[in-house]
Amino acid sequence: MTRGLTTLLLALNALGVLLPAFGGETSARTVKVVQTERVSFAPGGVIHVPHSFGSVTVEGWDRPEVEVTVVKSRERHYEPERHEQAARGLERVRVVAERQSDSELTISTIAPHKRFPYLWGGKGGVKVEYLIHAPHDSRLVIQHGAGYVLVSDMTGNVEATSHSGDILLMLPDSGTYSIDARSKLGVVSSDFAGAAHRRYLVGSGFARATSSASHRIYLRTRIGGITIKSVPVEAEAPAGTQNR
Repeated sequence: MTRGLTTLLLALNALGVLLPAFGGETSARTVKVVQTERVSFAPGGVIHVPHSFGSVTVEGWDRPEVEVTVVKSRERHYEPERHEQAARGLERVRVVAERQSDSELTISTIAPHKRFPYLWGGKGGVKVEYLIHAPHDSRLVIQHGAGYVLVSDMTGNVEATSHSGDILLMLPDSGTYSIDARSKLGVVSSDFAGAAHRRYLVGSGFARATSSASHRIYLRTRIGGITIKSVPVEAEAPAGTQNR
């Protein structure tokens, strides 16, 4: 996915949440907060994303830093006089980028405890969208709750697990990969050659093993699909989009 397309999707999403609820004439609006944080980061390092929920998008770029943009919004609409109170509720969910070293970063989510995650990725009435830009060859370890995970234009190892929601990887077709992907309740599909298998009629998996593989892909979801796309390098990063 190109950065321009991601920007368009975020813009359309923002437009959608600003429309009146149910299409009627009302002053009720959603309440949201956007925060962006940047930290220096060495290429080839590892990025941990534990306990995330909602939507997580990770895109590769050429800069020696990680940029984390987080959009927090309430799951319902509020009248103007209640916006301040609703915004305070967003403070219950915090996303913090903490660098353990020049090559290790943890993007932590601190939220009210819920015994079971909500199906669509909300928690405590709050929805979260993460947009992470990182050096292409960073290694990713994502432990996601509910919602989708999208990784594009990354060439390092990827380990992503999810309780419920789809996982989509868009991998450069020039790379060599060892892939182990399974869903307990959902379909796994891959553009790369390998062995697909089903389990108990509801789960499925995909495996690709090669002695020449330079990148390891490990994906798990309990409920949801897994899609692994092979993307030409020139389609991943059109000229002029890597350095903003």
